Amino acid sequence: MIAGAPAAGKGTQCAKIVDKYGLVHISVGDLLRAEVAAGTPAGKKAKSFMDNGDLVPNEVVVEMVKNKLGEDAVQQNGWLLDGYPRSGEQAEAIEKEGIRPDVFLLINVPDELLIDRVVGRRSDPETGEIYHLTFKPPPPEIVPRLVQRSDDTEEKAVNRLRTYHANVDAVIGYYKEQLVEIDGTQSMDEVFASIQKAIDNAKVVAA
Repeated sequence: MIAGAPAAGKGTQCAKIVDKYGLVHISVGDLLRAEVAAGTPAGKKAKSFMDNGDLVPNEVVVEMVKNKLGEDAVQQNGWLLDGYPRSGEQAEAIEKEGIRPDVFLLINVPDELLIDRVVGRRSDPETGEIYHLTFKPPPPEIVPRLVQRSDDTEEKAVNRLRTYHANVDAVIGYYKEQLVEIDGTQSMDEVFASIQKAIDNAKVVAA
């Protein structure tokens, strides 16, 4: 499992982990959208809540996660659960299903740095590539077409961080033995080196 505040660099690191270890990346947001699009029983249940602007209840999400973890490819290659569970309630729900990670990675970055990262983020609608005006500047010729996500404002970033901090401690409580904290202020490669070490150590223990 991997957790971290918005803009902590989870997306980048998940791609590197999948590339290196061949794990199946499971992001609950993507899973929800895929199940709704496929019209599965869980997807239909989720859609009725989403259409009303309500949060999808834990039992529906847990059902989706459980189904996904039961797939052959996931059983064979292992899994990387990204950004879930997000609350103590969700952690308890998957705990009851016997879903536990070998290692729980927590990427830590100070709030003020996260806000800088969020506010400077821009994405290219044509390629899906994400840039940062300071840390990963885009080529000048594509700057005019870049867009900023509607929730990448300072006010919304502060609010999202508040929600994240309110929930993350409860989640960590379930995974104290598996927890490895990663310093997210390092370079991308240094962060990945720390993650690699944590995963390799966990594999040795599991073996």
